[in-house]
Amino acid sequence: MAEAENNNKINMIGVGTTIEGNISSSENIRFDGNLIGNLNTKGKVFVGQSGKVTGEIRCKNCEVEGVVDGRVVVEELLSLRSMSKIYGEIRTGKLAIEPGATFTGKCDMGAKKENTSGTEQPSKARQ
Repeated sequence: MAEAENNNKINMIGVGTTIEGNISSSENIRFDGNLIGNLNTKGKVFVGQSGKVTGEIRCKNCEVEGVVDGRVVVEELLSLRSMSKIYGEIRTGKLAIEPGATFTGKCDMGAKKENTSGTEQPSKARQ
């Protein structure tokens, strides 16, 4: 059976929408609105150019065009597009940053794997 990231199901939060609180999902999420709270999903998170997340994001993969102010924990790949702005802490397996992206904070990449449930696991490369 296909994983959540491959099944074409996407939860969309549109421009002009503000959510205050925490969100948990097993599906992909696209944010073009504003989230004040934490976001936890087993799928992919896409923060659109007009999107803003103030809080923690935990997911399998993440692509950011908008603003994230908080902690981002990504199991596999975090992609920061040229117009993105990240303020806070990043923990990811792999990181791709386009020229023009802004990142201010701390980054841990590949040394320790932290899954989306919040528990740290030793990296396979160090075992």
